[in-house]
Amino acid sequence: MTGAGGLRIAIASGKGGTGKTTVATNLAYVAAQAGCEVDYVDCDVEEPNGHLFLKPAFQEERVVSKLVPRVDAQRCAACGECARFCQFHALACVRSKVLVYPELCHACGGCRWVCPQDAIDEERQEIGRVRNGHAGRIRFVEGRLRVGEAQSPPVIRAAKEAAPKAELVLFDAPPGTACPVVETVRGSDFVVLVTEPTPFGIHDLRLALDMARCMNLRCGLVINRAMVGRTGARTLGQKARIPLLAEIPDDLAIAEAYSDGKLAVEAVPGLRRTFAQLLLRLASAAASAGGLPDKVRANLEQIVDRPAISTPLVSRRPSSGPPPVCFLSLRMRKAKADRVPINPTADQ
Repeated sequence: MTGAGGLRIAIASGKGGTGKTTVATNLAYVAAQAGCEVDYVDCDVEEPNGHLFLKPAFQEERVVSKLVPRVDAQRCAACGECARFCQFHALACVRSKVLVYPELCHACGGCRWVCPQDAIDEERQEIGRVRNGHAGRIRFVEGRLRVGEAQSPPVIRAAKEAAPKAELVLFDAPPGTACPVVETVRGSDFVVLVTEPTPFGIHDLRLALDMARCMNLRCGLVINRAMVGRTGARTLGQKARIPLLAEIPDDLAIAEAYSDGKLAVEAVPGLRRTFAQLLLRLASAAASAGGLPDKVRANLEQIVDRPAISTPLVSRRPSSGPPPVCFLSLRMRKAKADRVPINPTADQ
């Protein structure tokens, strides 16, 4: 359980590269600009990159460690009880010696209790670090797994616990649906599933929906790089009866901002309204968890320039704003038009 209070939103997806960090960082920025106390927690501890966009100044860093077994060779009788007990094969009894594989250890301490010779003690081993800082009005927490370590959930737990209490807490989840994601979304009030309108994106969205259902978590859909005619993700969301929270167009300016480490709402002014509307919809969808303060909602409504949403959210395409454009096809068309024919006699 996280030590953070307020509205807890996890941003996740079934695969990498769909735009989770783009959504999470821009949500944090717009919420902070609206006067909300925001915690951004980068739980993608194997490859954290939220700092590239929010550019925090870190003030504190602490080590995350776990207990691993240490065998006293003088007292060990090589009976093999510890190895038989360990379900993760972190210990192996080879001839007259017990081998320890710390990277496989889940720190349950069971091997120590079953050893009849009392030959096993435990020692702490660093597996990662957690950093706290500020990015303007945003309180920033980052977990970072030590290179070579296999288990990220302990570092994710430490990052969530390090987040101070705030009115809005955003958990930027790792990709996929495995243990690291489960650890990130656990205890959240709402999960934003970010997808893209591609076969891979839609396939992995199904996996993410199944995960959310198994954990009894409410969720909504954000379609990134939305394209004209690509309706598969929207159709899947309708069949699953989850709300369509926002569609972000396939805009070349967004991609250029991302490659430069800039926030999309700063590069494309119209997106500020999109993310303000997304925050309001999230507050309405998670109203039972407390929602956002009235003052913050009022400031967001000024950005959106429409009355507050008070009715239950239904799955629908936003009625306002320009339709999404497939900039990938435009780029390919332009590249083909600009192609210069090669003169085979130029070098002669």
